[in-house]
Amino acid sequence: MGSILLHALTAILYLLLGVYFWRTRWRGSEAVGVAIWERFAVLLPFGLHSWLLYLDLFASPELRFGFGHALSVTLWLCVLVYWIESLFVNLQGMNAIVLPVAAVCAFLPAVFAGLATPVYAQHFEFRAHLAVAMAAYSLFTLAAMHALLMALLERRLHGESAGGSSKGSGLLGGPFANLPPLLTLETLLFRMLGIGFVLLSLTLISGVFFSEALFQQAFKFSHKTLFAVLSWLIFGALLAGRRLYGWRGRRALRWTLAGFLTLLLAYVGSRFVLEVVLNRSLG
Repeated sequence: MGSILLHALTAILYLLLGVYFWRTRWRGSEAVGVAIWERFAVLLPFGLHSWLLYLDLFASPELRFGFGHALSVTLWLCVLVYWIESLFVNLQGMNAIVLPVAAVCAFLPAVFAGLATPVYAQHFEFRAHLAVAMAAYSLFTLAAMHALLMALLERRLHGESAGGSSKGSGLLGGPFANLPPLLTLETLLFRMLGIGFVLLSLTLISGVFFSEALFQQAFKFSHKTLFAVLSWLIFGALLAGRRLYGWRGRRALRWTLAGFLTLLLAYVGSRFVLEVVLNRSLG
């Protein structure tokens, strides 16, 4: 019961802050400065979220890790990345998007506890592989959210330019006034894609070593492996296209979303079907 209440408290605090940033950043028509207390207020639910993940994934005698925990860890890392980036770029307007999603995902482990993991989940190799994989997933989740927001901003910007309301300034008003410029978001997008690609590569490599150490089998084909490799190829092609041909704009956004959805199917989708629909272990 105490764990459920703590999950609920974390979700409520995330949600309240999300509503606050929506009212102060998205409903206003002018850019608003960043208050120091706003940055540190996010650390309160984030700290509770961190404690809950520690209890569930490390302090618990039986490790349970399902799609609820996967999403919770992903949004935990998303909040962390945004908080760090906000120290250098004004990203307070993004909190109105990220924090409500974090509220939902932080509460999911209380509803979907996940399946009991096999004995090999206690090994260091598995925990290292899991940590790297979750870091990669979180960055690509954040990149996908960036891509959706950039698509919205680009459409709004082109609409204002066509209507003449922006007077050719290229600036957005209304709720978009407190968001970073489109070029800044694009720079952040490819920075996250680059780091995420490295982490995804390490995930695949560590998965091979993990399989060799525990099963004496370097490669075990499954639909999860297939989707992970496909997403790696998609993101690799996107980064190569960016470097060689200067890909950007809608093409880059489409490739980002395609790679993210493929990666999502590699783990979260399969775990959801097995835990909720089929209610059986991966075996």
